[in-house]
Amino acid sequence: MTKPDSTGRFEGQVIAVTGAGGALARATAVRLAAEGARLALFDLDAEKLAETAALCPGALTMPGDVTSAADMAAFAEATQAAFGPAHKLVAAAGILGKAGPAIEMEEEMWDRVFAINVKGAWLAARAFIPQIRTHGAGAVVLFSSTAGVMGSPTLSAYSASKGAVSLLTRSLALNHAAENIRVNCVCPGTIDSPMSDTSFDMAGTGAARDAREAMMLAKIPMGRFGLPAEVADAVLYLLSDSAAYTSGVALPIDGARLA
Repeated sequence: MTKPDSTGRFEGQVIAVTGAGGALARATAVRLAAEGARLALFDLDAEKLAETAALCPGALTMPGDVTSAADMAAFAEATQAAFGPAHKLVAAAGILGKAGPAIEMEEEMWDRVFAINVKGAWLAARAFIPQIRTHGAGAVVLFSSTAGVMGSPTLSAYSASKGAVSLLTRSLALNHAAENIRVNCVCPGTIDSPMSDTSFDMAGTGAARDAREAMMLAKIPMGRFGLPAEVADAVLYLLSDSAAYTSGVALPIDGARLA
């Protein structure tokens, strides 16, 4: 991963990132670290978490489950103990779940997708917004998806959960606008990442997989998949003072697909 130039936009700011072992969150964390942020990183996968931390010198790391209120509270407490109250939050933890029509989804899988994608974002906001408000202003970015804007015939649970994240974003934005805490979400389209590889693999192997990848590419007017760094750029914009009057937005990063 190429180290970006530092502009110091987040110098000294404490920023918590959940799902920090994932490709998009890792790209975001690396950019934030390069711009001076003091990072607190959280992920269930300790190995991937360590890989991200190695790219972000001085970061606090804590393995844990985003669906656990106790784990998230402990992460918030550890962040404050290490750095002081968080200024900002990036809630990026998420899973695709299994492919299939909604009414054929196993209850356990449906619940797991919603627990990680929606409850995990809510628990992170609940744990960190009280810290953020102590600064008199701040910002939160949740991770939704283009699948949360339009329906999906195959990733039904994922699509429904990401739609919920988009509306959670709006609710939180309204809840905290008077406190000058901005809440937005990003809606990545097909990004060149392990998650997209997993979605292609759901079609099968060989020609079937290749056909699904080609089909997804054909739907993107810009003619290419996005990059994790391009999602990170959007997240950093929403966290920055450049977006001081922007809240409640679900921002697509999708090569004009939704257009």
